[in-house]
Amino acid sequence: MTGYVLRRLLQLLPVLLLASLGVWAMVFAVPGSPVGALVGENATPEQIRETVARLGLDRPVLEQYWFWLLSALHGDLGLSIQSREPVAMLIAERIPATIQLGLSSTIVGLVFGIPVAIISALSPRGWLDRALSGWSALALGVPTFWLGILLILLFAVTLNWLPSVSAFVPVWLDPWGAVVNTLLPALTLGIYVSGIFARFLRAALLGELKADYVRTARSKGLRERDVIGRHVMRNALLPFVTVVGLMTASFIGGTVVTEAVFTYPGIGRLLIQAIDARDYPLIQGCIMFILVIYVLMNVMVDVLYAYIDPRIDYG
Repeated sequence: MTGYVLRRLLQLLPVLLLASLGVWAMVFAVPGSPVGALVGENATPEQIRETVARLGLDRPVLEQYWFWLLSALHGDLGLSIQSREPVAMLIAERIPATIQLGLSSTIVGLVFGIPVAIISALSPRGWLDRALSGWSALALGVPTFWLGILLILLFAVTLNWLPSVSAFVPVWLDPWGAVVNTLLPALTLGIYVSGIFARFLRAALLGELKADYVRTARSKGLRERDVIGRHVMRNALLPFVTVVGLMTASFIGGTVVTEAVFTYPGIGRLLIQAIDARDYPLIQGCIMFILVIYVLMNVMVDVLYAYIDPRIDYG
């Protein structure tokens, strides 16, 4: 198992390298420059040249990328152009908030999605299956920003139960305050992703319920609860775990739209602010953080496969 994980990490290094080069090229391909925002409209040519030289923007692009890559490998992502603070520190400050929101959203999605999938799979083509499948389609079709605004209008404006602006309150310091401030954005993301979870798990369960081993287990007199819980669910979890891992990675990587709606101080909102300010180092640092999260979550999902299905041979 350890050898397999190391091989996967080594295989992903070229992916990260190419991705970092793509991020660098994409940022520099965008029209405009952060220099104008820094020096102001009435800056003299000398001030502009001095700012360009100070930021290192007068060097060749590949040279800038090479020095940035070497620094990033040592944990130095450079300084933010706007705040002149280390990019790594700015990202680190937002990581706890993003992880808390990402895990909360995933839990909400699982709480809504798993029961819907199981009930739908056990009564296929029935009225309940149609109703729950319609709910899943609705959850997938409603834009998260619109759902977030509706939840704000209902729970914050009309009922005055929850705040319309979500602050980050660490769950280990104030559990109730964390629930109050995280519930609305977590519901917004969780309801959306529950539709994805329900669709994938329902399809996997329907495929497993038609297998011969299920018919054999029932013929031996096993209780339906044991057939579903001990046999069908375990085999159906493999494709489902992949989807859960990818969605959790996307949440932890930052949910730009939802964090903007609720002004939640996560990685997604930090990325929006960096793009607005054309803060190149901060943009590159945020995107690279998101890429690394995706890579690590993929490896974690592969490792979980061995515990879900011991028959998998990693060689």
